[in-house]
Amino acid sequence: MAWFRRRKDSGGAPGQRGANRADLEHLEEFVRSRRGVEAFIEPRTTVTETTVLLIAHDGEWTRRRIDSPEGARRFAHRLAIPIYDVALVGYPQRMRDFNERRKRAAGA
Repeated sequence: MAWFRRRKDSGGAPGQRGANRADLEHLEEFVRSRRGVEAFIEPRTTVTETTVLLIAHDGEWTRRRIDSPEGARRFAHRLAIPIYDVALVGYPQRMRDFNERRKRAAGA
């Protein structure tokens, strides 16, 4: 009986998925529509894949999966934006300030 056979996932380990076209288009649109955008590579964890975090001059941010740290660097270089490793430099204060402003606005 084949009732209990598991389907094999052709995408590698369970839950793994790199950036798809929609992810890259979202990131590109964020860069095109905001000023002073910088990219930050967030390393892969046991829960999430490698991600790239884009932060605008005012602290507004977005995050999407990316294939690898090298893929994030290629993306940033193609769009001519600075890129940093968040494990080395941390998150910028403007992002924390933006999150705090949003939290206060939602509670008001």
